[in-house]
Amino acid sequence: MKPQALLFSGTIAIAQQVYIPVEGPSFRPQCVANKTFATALPSYSFREFSFTQTETVRTATSIPAPTSRTSFAAPYASLSSLVPNLTTTQWGNWDPSITPSATDLGNPYGNASWTALWTSVPWVNFTRGIYSTTVEPTPVPTSELILPPPEYFGPQDCYYFPSNFMLGVAASAVQIEGAIADEGRTPAFMDALSLLSPAAAPDFVTNENYYLYKQDIERIAAIGVKYYRFSIPWSRILPFVVEGSPVNKQGLDHYDDLINFVLEKGMLPAVMLLHTDSPLQFYPNISDIGIAPGTGIGYTDSGFQRSYKDQSFEDAFVNYGKIVMTHFADRVPIWWTFNEPLLGSRNGKSIDTVIKAHARLYHFYHEEIKGTGKVSITFNDNFGVPRDPNNPSDVEAANHFNSFQLATFANPIFLGLDYPESYKMTISDYVPLTESDLQYINGTADFFSIQPYTATVVSPPPNSSIETCARNSSHPLRPYCVTQRTTTTTGWNIGYRSQSYVYLTPTYFRTYLNYLWNTFRSPVAVTEFGFPVFGEAEKELQDQLFDSPRSWYYQSYLSEGLKAMWEDGVQFIGAFAWSWADNWEFGDFDAHFGMQTVNRTTQERRYKKSFFDFVDFVESRR
Repeated sequence: MKPQALLFSGTIAIAQQVYIPVEGPSFRPQCVANKTFATALPSYSFREFSFTQTETVRTATSIPAPTSRTSFAAPYASLSSLVPNLTTTQWGNWDPSITPSATDLGNPYGNASWTALWTSVPWVNFTRGIYSTTVEPTPVPTSELILPPPEYFGPQDCYYFPSNFMLGVAASAVQIEGAIADEGRTPAFMDALSLLSPAAAPDFVTNENYYLYKQDIERIAAIGVKYYRFSIPWSRILPFVVEGSPVNKQGLDHYDDLINFVLEKGMLPAVMLLHTDSPLQFYPNISDIGIAPGTGIGYTDSGFQRSYKDQSFEDAFVNYGKIVMTHFADRVPIWWTFNEPLLGSRNGKSIDTVIKAHARLYHFYHEEIKGTGKVSITFNDNFGVPRDPNNPSDVEAANHFNSFQLATFANPIFLGLDYPESYKMTISDYVPLTESDLQYINGTADFFSIQPYTATVVSPPPNSSIETCARNSSHPLRPYCVTQRTTTTTGWNIGYRSQSYVYLTPTYFRTYLNYLWNTFRSPVAVTEFGFPVFGEAEKELQDQLFDSPRSWYYQSYLSEGLKAMWEDGVQFIGAFAWSWADNWEFGDFDAHFGMQTVNRTTQERRYKKSFFDFVDFVESRR
């Protein structure tokens, strides 16, 4: 179903935060109603001492087993005609220590051809994990589900989340699954990242979630999370990528079982179709993966503008998406097509591919599958706030920064409008959208999906204008053409710093929700947000588990989200934490975003304090 076009034009944000110079101590508005203590003196007395402080011991409330299931589409048996002529097969595992023995050299999709996709890459120190088959789950002991001591200075709001507010966790296959050469999967471009950056840790093993998924889901359900967001690797479903090539039966069976187990535990699955793991076959050379600073839009090339065996990325991806959707649409209520596509875009053709492929799958899901779930696409944008909100140039720079990252996709998808000027003035090879394109693309998302980890302080480029930078292909600040800082005009950091680029900026999160809701006029879901505590990897295990800064992050952001809902009228519909466990952060295992630790030798998981605090904050406010 396609919503009607909204009769308004895109809005431009004005400065919403203002620096007000004041002197003296902080004001305490919560104490205004009772001024007695402001004038009275305390009364002192002796009394018999005893240890009266008590500790409340609470345990997490697990998701209850379902009593019924909701169907979101017809089963695959009724939808198979939408993806005709599918054939399935299976290939097995690749192990570099074993000499290939396949003899089907004349079969373009046989074991010899499959093995060649692995042996053609010069892997270095390829390693395998400790598991080679699915591990059956065991119940989480009650002793592991005892809540930690609460944060003393926690939010004091009295607001509530709606009963249908989506509380979830998220992770991507390339960052947690491991088993990259098992059960028919072929290489994805991120698998080769360590070949471009020798210092980068590879993704060969990561969390071994491919074989430990049942235990991981068991642990997530036990702590009380309702939605489990995961991605399905394209190259595990279609090892040879293109339409007409065989479908990997082992891949389909794996995710079929995963989805069924999520439902069995009382949770709901939420699927990302492409999360930074485009098949490596789209790249003639491994060096094509990188995007040199200033030469493209994103950081790595996700291949959107490429083709393989005379099939465009767009057509091949839509075919893959149709296969996955028809197989699992009956049980999956939430779908995303692309994750943070701007960061994987090289040029204007990349953007064009993403928008049109997304729209095609949206129409396919709602009009041909007739699915009753929701489809969206999720964006990145560290919210740009003006360095000085009283300076029109800084406000203009913040608007330009946010517009380039968001409106480039969201204008056509949510508003039926053309690309913003911020994009068109910067990307000279952009592909124009026709009126017919805009009519087809308009309304092809059921909610606005954003990943607002942090805010960044924005001002114009020094010694230049935004327009001059945008038209200079060699300008060092391209493509955003603004100055980004982590300090305000007062010299203070914008917030508490993490291990990476994330700063704790909850009040800006509320502003951001207002910006998204009022600009793109759609319900807003946060589908990733998280905080890698500074230096956590160097701490002793017990200190890693007591991760208060991560609790502050989740509680403060969610508290500001409640204010946006109740005080500002923003339809904030869900929050998915990144991530439910420490994982592979694109070459790095030391940036701990997870709410569980992972022992890299034994793969044992341990809950951190923040996991309990994240869930309890929402569930105590239902």
